[in-house]
Amino acid sequence: MTVDIGGKGELRVAVGERLGEGKRIVELLCPGSVAAALAKHGHTPLPPYIDRADEKADTRDYQTVFARIPGAVASPTAGLHFDRVMLDRLARAGIKRAEITLHVGEGSFRPIRAATVEAHKLEHECFTVSRTAIRRLASAHRAGKRIIAVGTTVARALETVAAAHEAPVADWVDPAHAPRRTRGETDVFIAEPYRFRVIDALLTNFHLPRSSLLVLVSAFAGRERVLAAYAEAVKKNYRFYSYGDCMLML
Repeated sequence: MTVDIGGKGELRVAVGERLGEGKRIVELLCPGSVAAALAKHGHTPLPPYIDRADEKADTRDYQTVFARIPGAVASPTAGLHFDRVMLDRLARAGIKRAEITLHVGEGSFRPIRAATVEAHKLEHECFTVSRTAIRRLASAHRAGKRIIAVGTTVARALETVAAAHEAPVADWVDPAHAPRRTRGETDVFIAEPYRFRVIDALLTNFHLPRSSLLVLVSAFAGRERVLAAYAEAVKKNYRFYSYGDCMLML
């Protein structure tokens, strides 16, 4: 079945075979650039708990200051807490920054429905960690400085690189010991018990129950500590989810 959603054949959707869990293969068809057609006819994909139609301002607001390369289905929301003013203040304080990419996929938000956490599978997401970022991370580790991941997407990308490489992070500063797998796809699902090899701290939003994101946070800080933090957040009326508050786990 093919549906014309762009008018005059500018953008059509071909719906294909079922994949299970109510999903189907969908192919976008257009005579020119798909990206240009989506920019013209598409809408900002707001999370379902934001109960309103998307607005023009959402194309700016639902985007991080770090965004460069299109590809994610949702904003990595921990990054929404930063703006240019904040980045300048951090730089003046001597805090160095390394930017990486993990294109958030729909599977990151799918609830865990398996009987056990171990049985849950994540879909593949594309990641890129530049050589410059590798060197900065290695230099920081070698100098005994703390690596703070801004969001679970950063944590997953960095731990994917580390999991495919034997050398300690501090040794990555030497090209002979630097990771060779710095881009590709990852389906790594981080759950307890897990030994984090790269990050020392995590800044993250408050996540939905039964989500892989909450499982990752619990693997980092411990389930009981996370539950206590969430209870305090509920008690103090913190805002949850994409446009919500965040916490820094040290």
